[in-house]
Amino acid sequence: MLKRTTGVILPPPVIYLLFLAAAWLLDALLPVALPQTLWTHYFGWGLVDAGLLLMLWAGLLMLRRKTTVNPYGKPARLLSDGPFRFSRNPIYLADTLIYCGIALLWGNLWAWLLLPALILCMQRGVIVHEERLLAELFGDDYLEYCRRVRRWL
Repeated sequence: MLKRTTGVILPPPVIYLLFLAAAWLLDALLPVALPQTLWTHYFGWGLVDAGLLLMLWAGLLMLRRKTTVNPYGKPARLLSDGPFRFSRNPIYLADTLIYCGIALLWGNLWAWLLLPALILCMQRGVIVHEERLLAELFGDDYLEYCRRVRRWL
């Protein structure tokens, strides 16, 4: 059986997909359309693109520094440069940008109504566990990093 070092139950991308699926199902049961304009189309794709670029930047930096991208893995080093200068969780921020972009492209009010629950789920179900592990592994260096850099933005 796989030992989950961080205590995370589901992989974060699965959590985002489950919330998108819930929004899609809710919209199928009780449709509440948002107005679609050319700007929502461009802004939606812009958020998806920004999320993908941020995810790529953070992921490549983690690979280059030889630390794990896997939320179940044990980080080899504490990163505080690149996108980690602005957010302690740039990949989850990227996932959230992609989620918001999809919500705009779908014109789905349910996705926006579920967004606070998604963020709470990520914070309590994923991030808190990862932060505990990082504090154990990197001690005062991590606590100083937390004082300098916000959790999301």
